[in-house]
Amino acid sequence: MTQHTLELPDVDLVYDVHGPLPTKDGRPPLMMIGQPMDASGFQAQVKLFGDRTVVTYDPRGLGRSVRKDGGVTNEPDVQAEDVHAIIEALGAGPVDMFASSGGAVSALALVTAHPQDVVTLVAHEPPIDSVLPDAEAVHRARIAYTRAYQERGWGAGMAAFVAMTSWEGEVTEEFLAQPAPDPAAFGMPTEDDGSRDDPLLSELSWAVPLYEPDLEALKASPTRIVVAVGEESLKGYTGRTALALAEKLGQQATVFPSHHGGFMGGEFGYAGQPEAFAATLREVLDRS
Repeated sequence: MTQHTLELPDVDLVYDVHGPLPTKDGRPPLMMIGQPMDASGFQAQVKLFGDRTVVTYDPRGLGRSVRKDGGVTNEPDVQAEDVHAIIEALGAGPVDMFASSGGAVSALALVTAHPQDVVTLVAHEPPIDSVLPDAEAVHRARIAYTRAYQERGWGAGMAAFVAMTSWEGEVTEEFLAQPAPDPAAFGMPTEDDGSRDDPLLSELSWAVPLYEPDLEALKASPTRIVVAVGEESLKGYTGRTALALAEKLGQQATVFPSHHGGFMGGEFGYAGQPEAFAATLREVLDRS
C-alpha cells in the first residue's frame, strides 16, 4: 500500500493505493468510498480484493484529510469534486466504485457531474430522503436526534439516531411521539462529554440525506449504476431509500449480505459479513 496526498487549494486529500498502477490485469482500479467514514472502514474489503488495485481515501475533514477552507459541513457535490480530483490524479481512470452510505450519495453526485469517471458504481444504501414518501417525517426524526445530541450529548443523540434508522417501515406519528430512548438501553454512555462535532449526529452532514439526485441524468449516464441493499436492512431507513432509489432508476435493488455496515469486520463493534459481502460485490462487478 502506498499513501498519497493530493494538495488542492481548499483541502489536502489523503488516499491509499493498494496494488499497482497501471493495474496488472488491465481492469479499472476499484475505488471504495464512504461518508462519514474514512479509509479505515474498508480494510476488511481491501484484504479480500488482493487481485484488484483498490483505492481508498479519507473525505475532507475526516481522518488524515485536512480542510483548508474553514468549512465544517459535508456537501455531496463538493465531495464528488474531491473524488474526481483523486481519479484524475491516479491517471488510471475510469474506475469501478463501491460507495456506501453517504459515500454512495457523493458517488451519485460524481456520476452526475463526471460520468466518464466511473465504469460501474455499486451504490450501497445511499441515505436520500427525497425518494421516500415519508421524507418530511424522516426529517422531523432527524431534527429530533440532532436536538438530542445538542442538548444531551453523544450517547443520547446516537440512541435516537439508531432508533430512527432501525425503525421498520415509514416514519409515523406514533414513532415521532415516542419518548427519547435511554442511551443505556443501547449500551451507550449517558454522560455528556461536551463535544458537538460528530458529523453523523450534528447538522454538519444534513446536506447528505437532503441531497436531491438528478434522476434523469443518472439514467442517461454511461456509468452502469447498481443500487445495493443489505438483506438485513430492507425495512429500515437506508434499506428503504435504496429500494426507492432503485425503483426510480428503473431497476431492482441488488440484495447484498448483512446490514448497512455489512462489508466491515468487527473492528468497529458492529461486524458484518465481509467475506460473503465481497463475494457478492465481486459477482456484481464481474457482470460489467
